[in-house]
Amino acid sequence: MAGESAGFPLAGEERAAEIWSAFFGRFATILLVANSDAVDIGQLRQRYGDDALFVFFNKVYKVLDRPFDGPSLLVARSGPAGANIVYRREVADVVRLVRSPRFHGICNLRAGESERFSAPAEFGISEPVGHLDLAPNLAGFYPPTHLATSGFALALFLLEAAPNSRVILAGFTARRSAKWKLFADHDWTFEQIVLRLLLRSGRLGTTGAVADDLLGAVTRRFPQFSAGEVSNVAAEVLAERLEGANLAIDDLLKLTRPQRRFDMLLRRLKPKTRKAKLAESKAQQ
Repeated sequence: MAGESAGFPLAGEERAAEIWSAFFGRFATILLVANSDAVDIGQLRQRYGDDALFVFFNKVYKVLDRPFDGPSLLVARSGPAGANIVYRREVADVVRLVRSPRFHGICNLRAGESERFSAPAEFGISEPVGHLDLAPNLAGFYPPTHLATSGFALALFLLEAAPNSRVILAGFTARRSAKWKLFADHDWTFEQIVLRLLLRSGRLGTTGAVADDLLGAVTRRFPQFSAGEVSNVAAEVLAERLEGANLAIDDLLKLTRPQRRFDMLLRRLKPKTRKAKLAESKAQQ
């Protein structure tokens, strides 16, 4: 029956984390596929075999140009108005690219306290829909001024939930391309620091090369300097360069002040979007 969880937990279930752990633990290899130009689905399937679970996120048409018939799970990120692909009415367009006998369903994920789940029936599909609440996992860890990306939040969860599975990051470059942008509500710098530490320690895998340890090369060349000393000097240099960039940005802000004021006036005159109306409605419930 459309919208039933069929084994996936819903919000508020006491054993939710345990149920998701059992699901992901069935797969020896789990690929988290970012919506990135760096992803080549054909190469990934050849490299990781036909039994690896491919986890896609939201707008899968960014990486899929034809239906995918391997084992897959779609992560639908929530916002204040519910699952993004639900209120944008994109479920049908997205699911048609992953629908196959080995499509396991949708994981409606939230990573921030302001985000709200959508009811399974709202997705309007026959495949299972479940809820995964990762906001508590990130509280006190992720910078409170930003929201974690879905891939980052899920990667951290899987390290504990599926310890015997190999978790592979595909396309997690944190780089803007000519085609797709990065959203400023995520702390990309913090995420890359954590992910690189986990990659270098071997706890996570990646489809690309692990970034070189550039500062480590300095200590190897000049062993009289400790890693801590090199890191401190690197932080000083980065701080000076950042201050220089901030001064240039400040000059640009002064030059564009009239345009920004005009833009703010136009935004105040615009009627509320459907997303804003939905978010207000759910907040009042």
